[in-house]
Amino acid sequence: MKCYIIAGAPSPDIEFIRNEIPQNAFVLCADRGYSHAKAAGITPSVIIGDFDSCTDELPENAEVISLQREKLYTDTVHCIDNALQKGYDELVVLAATGGRLDHTVANLCALEYTQNKGGRAVLLSEREEIRLLGEGRHKFSGCGRLTFSLFPFGCETAVISVSGAHYPLDRYAYESRNPVGVSNIFEGEISEIEVHSGRLLMIINRDDRYL
Repeated sequence: MKCYIIAGAPSPDIEFIRNEIPQNAFVLCADRGYSHAKAAGITPSVIIGDFDSCTDELPENAEVISLQREKLYTDTVHCIDNALQKGYDELVVLAATGGRLDHTVANLCALEYTQNKGGRAVLLSEREEIRLLGEGRHKFSGCGRLTFSLFPFGCETAVISVSGAHYPLDRYAYESRNPVGVSNIFEGEISEIEVHSGRLLMIINRDDRYL
């Protein structure tokens, strides 16, 4: 089941959030994420945070979980846990990049956190789609000639094969110390990435203006 999490990165594209979340979707907000939801005209089902960055009055028709400010996990990770506990295993996280770099990196790490707990997550913005690829085959269709980049994540080396791309690979060993996986290009109807070992952080550039 799919759900949506609105995180608290500053200045997200509110129109993008409004258009990306379908009606009747299950939506969780992480702290200031509720301010973004409110601006987009979205009423969340769950709001979680220590509320150090959200100053809006919280709605009465949502589940609100207040956290201590001194805590082990971020508000967004608490939203991920809550979603997984409710049976959602496909998580789309919006407003998760930009602003403070440490918060962005924490959200990248949350991709692996989600995967380790049996779910799948993607960080989505009007510019980028960021996901974690574990071992196995991953197919992509309808991507036109968008660029994508691949980086080993949580491992020193990832061995991969790539087909249907401008730079095909056959069991190539990507090393974390050598960032050579930048700016490949989807080609053809279907592209495939097979991860033979390790994990890959994949960043798809969704907006041609930034190619």
